[in-house]
Amino acid sequence: MIHGGPGAAGEMSPVALILASDWGVLEPLQTAMSLSGQIDELKNTLAENGQPPLTLVGYSWGAWLSFMVAAYYPALVRKLILVSSGPFTDEYAAQIQNTRLSRLDTQEQEEVKVASFARCGELFSKADAFDPLPGSLSGIAVNGEIFNRVWPEAATLRKSGKLLALAQQIQCPVVALHGDYDPHPSEGIQKPLSAILKDFRFHLLQRCGHKPWLEKQARDKFFTILQDELNNE
Repeated sequence: MIHGGPGAAGEMSPVALILASDWGVLEPLQTAMSLSGQIDELKNTLAENGQPPLTLVGYSWGAWLSFMVAAYYPALVRKLILVSSGPFTDEYAAQIQNTRLSRLDTQEQEEVKVASFARCGELFSKADAFDPLPGSLSGIAVNGEIFNRVWPEAATLRKSGKLLALAQQIQCPVVALHGDYDPHPSEGIQKPLSAILKDFRFHLLQRCGHKPWLEKQARDKFFTILQDELNNE
C-alpha cells in the first residue's frame, strides 16, 4: 500500500487493515525530501522487506510514485494498481483547483486564500468527497515539509512530459480505479495511459470521490474490484 501526499504517511492504513486478513501487506512510509529520494526509499523498502515481484497499490501521489518505481525497477513489480491517481498530463491538471473551489461556499473559497497548509487540506478533503462515511474527513495530517520539497519536482516532471513517457518502460499489467466525483479528472489517467500501455484496464467508480474506501456509496464496489485484481495477478 503506497500512501498519498507527498507526505501523508498512513493514509492507506484503513485499506491495509482490511486486505491484511487475506494477503501479506507492506505499508511503506515515505520520509525522503526529494523525488529521487522517495523513489529510492520505496525501491529499497520493497527489495529488502518484500518478496519481489510485488503488487503495488498506490493512492493519489502514491499512484505516481508506484508508477515511477515500476518504470525504473520493473523486476520489483508484478502488477500496478493506481487508485485516484493524479492526471498524467498538464492539460487535465488545470481543472483540479477550479473544481475543488466550486464545491466550497463563498466563505470557504476566501479562506483557502489565507488558510494554513493543514486547513487547506481539510477544506479540499471536503471538496474531494461525494458521500463520505461519518467522521471520515478528519483524515491524516500531511507533512508540509515533505510536500513542499517533493511536489514541485513531481509537477515539473509531469509538465515536461517525462512522467507519462515512463509508461513506455512499464512491463507489468496496470489497473486504475477512479471515482467519477474525484476532482482529478478520470480522463487524465484513462486517455494518456491507454494510448501507451499494452496491458491497461480502467474502472470508473460511480458516486465516488477521491478516497473510495471512505465513500458510503462506492466503498463496497471499490473493495470488490481491488480484491478481484489482487486475486488475479
